[in-house]
Amino acid sequence: MLRKIPAERMKRNKPHTVVLSKQALALLEKMRPISEKSEFVFPGNSKSKQHMNPSTVNMALKRMGFANRLVAHGLRSIASTILNEQNFDSDIIDAALSHVSSNDIRNIYNRAEYIDRRRVMMQWWSNYIDKK
Repeated sequence: MLRKIPAERMKRNKPHTVVLSKQALALLEKMRPISEKSEFVFPGNSKSKQHMNPSTVNMALKRMGFANRLVAHGLRSIASTILNEQNFDSDIIDAALSHVSSNDIRNIYNRAEYIDRRRVMMQWWSNYIDKK
């Protein structure tokens, strides 16, 4: 399944398509009772009309014993590293992470989203996480 994030919500003001694995869809379904009255999947604890505080995930990681070793954004680095080690195409990994190439000319001409190949990669990633 695909979800589109509009350009105005993205850092580089470029729309982004998110490819969701079976496990991600199951997680969203589990969140439905908590978030069904909010526009956000992860609503604020006391203010359901707002999203959860951006530092909530980092605080949770800290409480789990990862202080000074891992932050939420670091999970993107872990994913990128493992996917690269598994020989997934770096263009597909970058597309999934909404990275923009430093090659301005390539950015102008290449508008590929690699949806089918990202679907395979994201399902592999979810299966990998399930094994751990």
